[in-house]
Amino acid sequence: MAGNRTFTMIKPDATGAGHTGKIIDKIIDAGFSIKAMKWAQLSKAQAQEFYVVHSERPFYGELVEYMTSAPIVAAILEKDNAVEDFRTLIGATNPAEAAEGTIRKMFATSIAANAVHGSDSDDNAKIEGEFHFASTEVTA
Repeated sequence: MAGNRTFTMIKPDATGAGHTGKIIDKIIDAGFSIKAMKWAQLSKAQAQEFYVVHSERPFYGELVEYMTSAPIVAAILEKDNAVEDFRTLIGATNPAEAAEGTIRKMFATSIAANAVHGSDSDDNAKIEGEFHFASTEVTA
């Protein structure tokens, strides 16, 4: 059964380009409610831990460097079928392949600088949300 919460991060390329508000507007317009949100600067250790699943991949070091290069906006979002619907809203990882009107088509500049992260499963949404937020920071 699909869950009703997902996790997202607006990445450094998008925050640095001033797209944060526009991306949040698209998220809300798509019917998601925000249950937690914060503006944060990831440390190297935090980025390494968050992306540990990619630690054996050749791009891991560049990914950690990129994710610590500027602030991010972390958020827990709620909507029926949240993970799948949010993945549809953000579009393909490669913005050149993303559908028109998706967040990545509108705001990403490359595969690496793809504007937003979206959880790929209900389990990962829970893990990723708990990584960034204490339970007292998340509304019911």
